Amino acid sequence: MYSQAKRFIRAHRLADWLLAKCRKADRYHPIFGGLLETLTITTENRVRTVLLDRPKALNAFNAKLMDELADAFLDAAGDPRVSVLLLSGAGRAFSAGADLLEMGKPQGKPKHGLAGMLDAIVDFPKPFLLAINGVGAGIGATIAGLADVSFIARGARLRCPFSALGLTAEAASTVTFPRLMGRQQASWFLLSSEWMSAEDCVESGLIMQLCEDDELMNTACERAATLAALPLTSLVKTKALMMESLRAEMKAAIKRENAGLAELAGGPANREAIAAFAEKREPDFSSIS
Repeated sequence: MYSQAKRFIRAHRLADWLLAKCRKADRYHPIFGGLLETLTITTENRVRTVLLDRPKALNAFNAKLMDELADAFLDAAGDPRVSVLLLSGAGRAFSAGADLLEMGKPQGKPKHGLAGMLDAIVDFPKPFLLAINGVGAGIGATIAGLADVSFIARGARLRCPFSALGLTAEAASTVTFPRLMGRQQASWFLLSSEWMSAEDCVESGLIMQLCEDDELMNTACERAATLAALPLTSLVKTKALMMESLRAEMKAAIKRENAGLAELAGGPANREAIAAFAEKREPDFSSIS
């Protein structure tokens, strides 16, 4: 009971730290020509810190967040003042994944969409660090496979709920997860829709380092600063060599996965999953093949 209370206090200290950073940052950013709606972006000592900032929605990915995050990666890629991009989440969650409440609503044509956002991340030429501060589901979990280095808070956990949503995996996770975790562990994680603890994420190789909840951002920022102090030309060249054969494979996987998502989205299983979510009940797939 005492350890649970300590974990709860640490998680809230981390949330307070992140929210204080958000309030300190200016929500205006020139790459958007105005106020950011879903992100908070700061730059310090050549480290661009990007926070997913929809805490009331648990930082769920809607069309606006995908567009703003794609632009954030594109801008950081071309900004000579930036050597490293560090991504985390504001509030108590990293990201709940796709915003299911907005999936059924009519939306305008996105600037980048999921495919454009993933392209911007995969093509990002500089080190991309990820600090998972709380729960991550869907794209909030599979994005770990796109990062160069990942850190996770002890109180965080990840889930790939695609089967439970009547969908399929995305974000090149059908390629990156088996490479990082091994095929059998990746298969179970992507197929079962079960949660994976922070400890298991590190043990499996999906995440590099486990941090105490209140030390996550300090650790991630220190690591980012270590890289940012090194010559950018060296960082970019080494990453390019590491990604040369993998990038094409990841992009091909994303294309296949997106086609699979398009095929299954709106199907019987997906409709039942979304209805169950909206009605706050367990889905019933018994009559769906």
